[in-house]
Parts: sequence; structure tokens; C-alpha cells
Amino acid sequence: MSSASRKPWGGRFAEPTDAFVERFTASVHFDRRLARHDITGSIAHARMLGRVGVLDAREVDSIVTGLEQILADIERGDFEWQTALEDVHMNVETALVQRIGDVGKKLHTGRSRNDQVATDIRLWLRDELDAIDGQLHAALQALLQLAEREADTLMPGFTHLQTAQPVTLGHHLLAWFEMLARDRERFADCRRRVNIMPLGAAALAGTSFPIDRVYTAELLGFERPTENSLDSVSDRDFAIEFVAAAALLMTHFSRMSEELVLWSSAQFGFVSLADAWCTGSSIMPQKKNPDVPELLRGKTGRVNGHLVALLTLMKAQPLAYNKDNQEDKEPLFDTVDTVRDSLTAFTGMLPGMTVNTARLREAARAGYATATDLADYLVRKGLPFRDAHEVVGRAVRAAASDERDLADMTLDELRAFSPLIDADIFDVLTLEGSVAARDHLGGTAPRQVRAAVRRARARLDNI
Repeated sequence: MSSASRKPWGGRFAEPTDAFVERFTASVHFDRRLARHDITGSIAHARMLGRVGVLDAREVDSIVTGLEQILADIERGDFEWQTALEDVHMNVETALVQRIGDVGKKLHTGRSRNDQVATDIRLWLRDELDAIDGQLHAALQALLQLAEREADTLMPGFTHLQTAQPVTLGHHLLAWFEMLARDRERFADCRRRVNIMPLGAAALAGTSFPIDRVYTAELLGFERPTENSLDSVSDRDFAIEFVAAAALLMTHFSRMSEELVLWSSAQFGFVSLADAWCTGSSIMPQKKNPDVPELLRGKTGRVNGHLVALLTLMKAQPLAYNKDNQEDKEPLFDTVDTVRDSLTAFTGMLPGMTVNTARLREAARAGYATATDLADYLVRKGLPFRDAHEVVGRAVRAAASDERDLADMTLDELRAFSPLIDADIFDVLTLEGSVAARDHLGGTAPRQVRAAVRRARARLDNI
């Protein structure tokens, strides 16, 4: 027997694999994390082969017992992984044959590594999606608790990072909630397409054995088997879709993190992050650096890169399976790891954040945040909006020349810009009056924020 024939596929080859090629083509150093799902899929496949009469009951029991023992070895760290065996599948199968003898060689009947790995990835990603869903639920709950806590906290709302109109911090945090709620919906929708079973497609064209794919799908908890064998082994849309959803999640984290970095700076002074979630400087003793939100912001580029890598990987592949697809796992694995760590960081950081309500209120008074309310007041008095806009613009220019807020001007000074202005204008120009006046889209006033939190909690279990 040549050394090449010791490979599970070695019968065709007369020469051993070059040492560099062996290392270059091996994937076991990263795809071993699929071991539990690979064995779960193999156990279901063996039970199905027994059901249709390809294996007898004793063979099925021997294979299942052997696989369960191998899984126990792997989970204890007692399994010896071999690069020469290329991947997780061949390592497990070789160990099975060594453990139970030639009956182990029957396990691969009616399947290929092509449909096997496609099934493994789907099983693994389905579990990770379920874990991510739980983490997103926790993050959303944390945001709702914080929004409810800060329902009364007035702050400036920004456009172009310039003061626009006053809002409440609770309302602002509910915007973060909506971002993550959409992310959770996207992951849930992605899971539907992940939960389809390719096993049974074999290499590309199915198998002549009388397999029962519906039974295997039921054993593995899949919604149904795939329909087309060529597509089954070559499809990686589900992985790209997951990474696309992850890139959006990380983009949202990046936006939130940018705000936290700004808000925690001395120049803003809106919030302070807990010491346990910050680090210091090796040279400047006063520094308290927001490293966690900065890293959340930075890791967005990492996931965006993985999305581009996967799209590029698939863009020119002919049907069906190609070795290129070995390159799908590391970007996918790293994306999952990054998302799960980021969710842990975000959810852990929020509860310890303290809010400087006085500074937020002071900032809300700066920048003429109630100017739009004055314009709306004039419109309700009968002035066309464009004329009201012009009047208020002139009033702001006059107030800015004296470095005063509109609310600091006297009634006579304000009436100089429009005789429609009466004493009730000062109710309009307060921060509280401004946020209370806008009762649409959930509203910005504390009462409306609390109502929005209650609605959001009711939505959580339906996302």
C-alpha cells in the first residue's frame, strides 16, 4: 500500500501529498470547532442508514457508541488532531474506524464531505444564532431599563452634531433600542434560511442509496431538506446573510459607541462609564479611557471586512462545490466570536453608566434648541411657516449677539420681531414645554417615554 492510499481518498494516488500541500490545504486547525455538530450530524446519518436498511441495528449501535465516545474525548481535550487528515470530518472518521473497526468505514455511505460540511456549518450557526438572540434580548432589556430610568432627563437632540431640539435621554436610548430590535429581527429571519438541511446531496448529485432525508432532517431539527443537490453543497448565502446582519449590528454598536465616547469626554461631560469598563494611560495619570466603546467601534471594520471577503469568495465560483469554500469558515467563525463578545461588552457596560443630568440640561439650553417651538407658535398664530422661520432666525441672531438664549429675552424684545408673540411664549420656550409639545412617534416627554418603554417590552417577545 502506498503512503497516498492511507488517506481516506488515497486510492487514486500513487504519490504521497507534498508536505506543503498537506499543510496548505488542511483546515482542521480551525474547523475542529465544528466537531460536536459534525458528530451530531453523523449520528443522525447513521440512524437514518439503519432505518432504510443500509446498516443493520448492531452496526448503527456500534457507530453511534463510537461517535459518542469520540465526542467525549474531544470535550475532555483528550483527542489527538492530525493535520495529515486534513479536516474535522476525516479526523473523526479515522478515529471511529480505529475504535470500532471496519464497520466505521460504512458511516460515509450515501454522503460526501461536501454535504457533510454544509450541514455542520448550518447546525453550528443555528446554535450560535440562538445564543446571539438571547444576548440581544438581554441587551434590549438593559436599554429599556436605562431608558425608563432616564425618562425625565432632558438633553439636546442633534443633527449634524449641532443642537437641534431638546429631547429626553430616555427617548434617545429608545432609538438605540430600535436599531438593535431590527438587528434581532434580521438574525431571526436569517435563521429560517440557515435551518434547511443539505445532507443527502452527497458530492453534488445525490446518492443511489434509498436515504430518507426527511427523517434525517427531523432528527437534526431542521425545518426541511434542501431541494437542489447542486445548490445544496455550494450555497453559502446563509453565511453571507448572517455576516451582513452582523455588519449592521456592529455598525449600530459603532454609532452608539461613538456617542458614548463623545458623551464621556470632558468637552461633553454627559455621562461617565464605570471604572471597571474603562482603562487608564501609562503616562497621563488623569486619564480614564473609554476603551470598550472604542473597541466596539473598531471591531466594526473587522466584520465589514469579513462580509467583503465572503462576497468575494463566492462571486466567481461555478457550480457545484469548490475548495475555495474552505475559506468560508474563518471569517464566519470570527464574526460570530466578535458579535458575541461585543454583545457581552455592550450589555455589561450599560448598567454602570452614570448620567450628569445637570450638564445635559445645560447643554440642551445652549444652541437655541427651542427655536423651532417659537416658529411653530407663530404658525399657530396664523403666520405662514416660511415667514415664521424668518422671524425666528432674526430673533436668534439678535440673541446670539448678546450671548443669550431666546428664553432670556424680554417679552418686548421678542414682540419687536413679531406682534403675534404674547406672554404665553415663555411656556413654549422652556425645555419641558418643548419636549411635551411633540407627542408623535412615541413622543419625547417623560410620560410618553415610559409608555414607549412599556410597548417595547411587549414587543420583545414577538421579535
